[in-house]
Amino acid sequence: MVVITLPDGSQREYQNPVSGFDIVDSIGPGLAKAAVAMVVDGTQKDLSTVLTTNATVRILTLKDEEGLDVVRHTLAAQVLARAIKNLYPEALLAIGPTIDTGFYYDIDFKAPITPEDLPAIEAEMQKIIKEGLDVTREMHPRAEAIAYFEKRGEIYKADIIARAPEDQTEISLYRQGNEGQDVFTDLCVGPHLATIKKANIAFKLMNIAGAYWRGDSKNKMLTRIYAAAFATDKELKAHLTFLEEVGKRDHRRIGKAQDLFHLQEEAPGMVFWHPNGWQLWQTIEQYMRKRQQDEGYSEIKTPMVVDRSLWEKSGHWENYRDNMFTTSSENRDYAVKPMNCPCHIQVFNSGLHSYRDLPLRLAEFGSCHRNEPSGALHGIMRVRGFVQDDAHIFCRIDQVVSEVSDFHKFAMSVYDRFGFENISIKLSLRPEERAGSDEVWDKAEEGLRVALRAAGVEWEELPGEGAFYGPKVEYHIKDALGRSWQVGTIQLDFVLPERLEAEFVDEDNTRKRPVMLHRAILGSFERFIGILIEHHAGSFPFWLAPEQVFVAGITSHQDDYVKDIEAKLKKANIRTKIDLRNEKIGYKIREATIARIPYILVVGKREAEEGLVSVRTREGEDMGTMSLDAAIELMNKD
Repeated sequence: MVVITLPDGSQREYQNPVSGFDIVDSIGPGLAKAAVAMVVDGTQKDLSTVLTTNATVRILTLKDEEGLDVVRHTLAAQVLARAIKNLYPEALLAIGPTIDTGFYYDIDFKAPITPEDLPAIEAEMQKIIKEGLDVTREMHPRAEAIAYFEKRGEIYKADIIARAPEDQTEISLYRQGNEGQDVFTDLCVGPHLATIKKANIAFKLMNIAGAYWRGDSKNKMLTRIYAAAFATDKELKAHLTFLEEVGKRDHRRIGKAQDLFHLQEEAPGMVFWHPNGWQLWQTIEQYMRKRQQDEGYSEIKTPMVVDRSLWEKSGHWENYRDNMFTTSSENRDYAVKPMNCPCHIQVFNSGLHSYRDLPLRLAEFGSCHRNEPSGALHGIMRVRGFVQDDAHIFCRIDQVVSEVSDFHKFAMSVYDRFGFENISIKLSLRPEERAGSDEVWDKAEEGLRVALRAAGVEWEELPGEGAFYGPKVEYHIKDALGRSWQVGTIQLDFVLPERLEAEFVDEDNTRKRPVMLHRAILGSFERFIGILIEHHAGSFPFWLAPEQVFVAGITSHQDDYVKDIEAKLKKANIRTKIDLRNEKIGYKIREATIARIPYILVVGKREAEEGLVSVRTREGEDMGTMSLDAAIELMNKD
């Protein structure tokens, strides 16, 4: 007898071994129709799996995220993959995993394909779904599975199996075909749908991209086909609408339209800031500088290029070298700093500190460089050269709670100022590869927990996501589209002060190691500005806008008055752009509106004679006619 326990605690008894099909059939025809897979004792299984012992079983349908994932997986591995082989017989298949919104498949095409080829592939997929063949899981000896794919020239599949752990002697293949047919077979751990008929959900092939085999630039570049897939047409349409809005807000598009920055191939992953973009940068930097000063930070500046000996002591040369830009001179090896931490300890170590000096807060708008893979670069969101609002707090162990609590308040106020209201806190715990003993990590992790409790916040814990030297608290902000971005961090580190011999003289006149808190609020300026651009869709708050006011006359007769207004606005520290071109006023206003300048001042004959300005906003709201002083007062309230 086999006893199956269901999620509600009820139990069903079966006299003989029982499959998932048997279970759903016994529960009811509605579930039998909706079921796509099952979870047996915490592990996903095909419905065809036969259970011979007692088990806890949860049936998956499209209403479950896991169930939707099974359907997406089947669409990738059985439908898209087969469609590709039907249309491009010489193409070689690599991998086809699911992602949050659908799936993708990496393929080695003999001749390049373009986005224009996607509709034909999608049509072939629909034909396969309509055909609705069965899908059967088969287990084969490792050598036999390798031979199967090698015979068919599927070198990537054979390579995957060959690299599998040695104790994996049986390999699962999924065969598509009715009554013993082998119409198409793919390598996969599953689970999959039992029939392609159930893969009839809403999907769309979205785009293609390049992807190195196994993510290694030394390997061949494959073609990645991305697809969106959802349970209903409504959900797919909502996703496509969301992507359309994302496209409108793309920081690269807005950056070009507002003349903020550009990137070019001669400096991959490096940003060329234009006057408007640099003004935005400087506004942010000066704001952060003032806030840090108010919070008791001392600003420093450290070298960009440092001898390898320091990176060896810190552990970066051994553990991070592949991500560092290196150079040599006069028989010495150097690295362009990928982070500021070791250099900040050098500043701390340059003098003898007493316990009375702590906490010592050192801040730097530090320029760093990391050798990111070219395929990972994305506008100004993922770059090789960047600046961090970096700071390190050197303190005693008894000061950690108050310092982390103060930092939390500081960070939250900054996010609020930039227009972010939805903030989540996550605690990243020890990774597999780490420096320091378990005892040190226990102390560091619990120290951050105590500090977060003291700050009165709730948090989510992320096992294995901590930094190399210590656990960290992460601040995740949600933008206007509901996307989450990790920006700020505070990391508790006992290891680096030990490695680099930082010390202070304690109250009992003994030398002790300080605790080092690594912290940033914005993260990298480049990435944060990219997030800001997309969050505000280029319509920055008045205080941030590179150009705050646009002034134009209806005719050239008002040019002198326009210049007078410009002078007065600049005296009031308001960033002003004037337009004296011989163009129609409607054209000028449209250009200013497209540039998302917060306020537009228009003056004609009457305004010039009476010392007035006609005020409107970039949203098209007519604020009426008023004195310039009244307009300035209005702006300063914004």
